[in-house]
Amino acid sequence: MQTRVLVVDDDPAIARALRINLTAQGYHVTLAGDGATALRAAADRHPDVVVLDLGLPDLDGADVIAGIRGWSPVPIIVLSARTDSGEKVAALDAGADDYVTKPFGMDELLARLRAAVRRAGAAAPTGEPVLRLGELTVDLQAKRVHRGDAEVHLTPTEWGILEMLAGHRGKLVGQRELLRQVWGPHYEERTNYLRVYLAQLRRKLEPDPAHPRYLITEAGMGYRLDV
Repeated sequence: MQTRVLVVDDDPAIARALRINLTAQGYHVTLAGDGATALRAAADRHPDVVVLDLGLPDLDGADVIAGIRGWSPVPIIVLSARTDSGEKVAALDAGADDYVTKPFGMDELLARLRAAVRRAGAAAPTGEPVLRLGELTVDLQAKRVHRGDAEVHLTPTEWGILEMLAGHRGKLVGQRELLRQVWGPHYEERTNYLRVYLAQLRRKLEPDPAHPRYLITEAGMGYRLDV
């Protein structure tokens, strides 16, 4: 079955190039040139991954991310000319899973896309127990976190990190191992990814993100989930 990709970009040349290259790789591609069309297409087509430009004519890309995240954990890869770190953090905080800056290499984008689809499709270990982190209930089988009756939404990448740490809970998971398992073998040096995503997870899961109780950093080595 073909992987369905929703490409959201108002630049016809970039959209056309992405459609040609992704189709040649066996993906089924749907194009959207603005935010409203993208939200409708996401709801109607149920893509397996979204490639999203932030600079859209009607909505900011972060609003599109938030709109999709309200109901779907589909992987979202931002493709943007915005290089400011604040823009990147805002997109990741809104629920994006990855951020690629323009101009970009098609090989790199395809690798990021494959990694995003792989992470989203990775099943939690069979029979994994429900974990309790204070007032949080973490059901790794169902891929859900609840604080009381309210669900805490995690992106597929955040789930990948949490599942990896939960599978080795109480033990140190090295930075390179975590990067290799969640992002792929070509990302073992991207330790900045871990800092950004662990900060996001702490904001969502920790009672006091500045003084984490569960997601522990071992400086220069890796991370540990204390339960």
